[in-house]
Amino acid sequence: MTNVEIITARDVPLGGPRAMPVHRTLPQKQRSTIGAWCFCDHYGPDDVSATGGMDVAPHPHTGLQTVSWLFEGEITHHDSAGNHAVVKPGEANFMTAGAGICHSEVSTQDTTMLHGVQLWVALPDNARDGERNFEHYTPEVTTFDGGQALVFIGSLFGASSPVTTFTPLVGAEVQLSPGATVEVEVNPAYEHGFLLDRGELVVGDTTVARTELAYTGINETTIMLHNPGDETNRFMVLGGEPFTEDLVMWWNFVGRTSDEIAQFRADWEAETERFGKVHGYVSHDPRGLIRLPAPTWPNITLRARRNPEPVARPDMRIDEPAATTQEKHTH
Repeated sequence: MTNVEIITARDVPLGGPRAMPVHRTLPQKQRSTIGAWCFCDHYGPDDVSATGGMDVAPHPHTGLQTVSWLFEGEITHHDSAGNHAVVKPGEANFMTAGAGICHSEVSTQDTTMLHGVQLWVALPDNARDGERNFEHYTPEVTTFDGGQALVFIGSLFGASSPVTTFTPLVGAEVQLSPGATVEVEVNPAYEHGFLLDRGELVVGDTTVARTELAYTGINETTIMLHNPGDETNRFMVLGGEPFTEDLVMWWNFVGRTSDEIAQFRADWEAETERFGKVHGYVSHDPRGLIRLPAPTWPNITLRARRNPEPVARPDMRIDEPAATTQEKHTH
């Protein structure tokens, strides 16, 4: 039997006065990473006329790779490596920060509903001080008995992605037909998370609620997935080999020590060459910020996040408060 640990999302406002609400499952006190996946925001479907949509002014990143995946709507991306792209449903966009990058994200003017996930991958030491990079990949639909998948990182359901990864990973959008059951073969060296977006889902013998992330640990060779509902469901699969390096995360920075993060903040505030500049950002609000200032430094020593052993704990649930300043990441 597959042991399953449920990670419950907490609601976090993203943006300014008309903040778009997102459901954050990673990082948490309960579990900070799944493989090298260290951040998972799930949002929508949001009526942008009510929420204002996404409008994130230029902001910095270090030591990570962002992965943008949409179900509905479109987002324009501009970064300091000179990349300009429109993020569309079913198309994955990967931005590698390396030693430093900045970018902006804005939902397009013709987007009426915005719905998707924003993900971060922690870079290992041998890659985190590298060059900025950007990749775009549109996976083909992989069908199987009872459903279909879009595999945008790694390999699953017999499909593989060519996208550059720096640690062993898998990422996919999966849909199961009403009543379908599939026994999916997985890499036993990987831990996995299953984030439910639509419909109903049972992982092993555990029912998963919408916005919850169902975690399974290493040493599983197959995992049973079932849709007990009367509509096609949709969920994300995120997995990888456990990430064992220290991670210090604050605002939009991933590093290894508190002093390092403090220096990243100082470099951003001083507008040094570490992050470069974004060209082409146009806010929904003509009076809006042209770049996001860093939050006030907390004047504490930030500690590395500690992950439990890569084994699911079925009875483990930790209720967390709304995000603190340290946790209020932008995308």
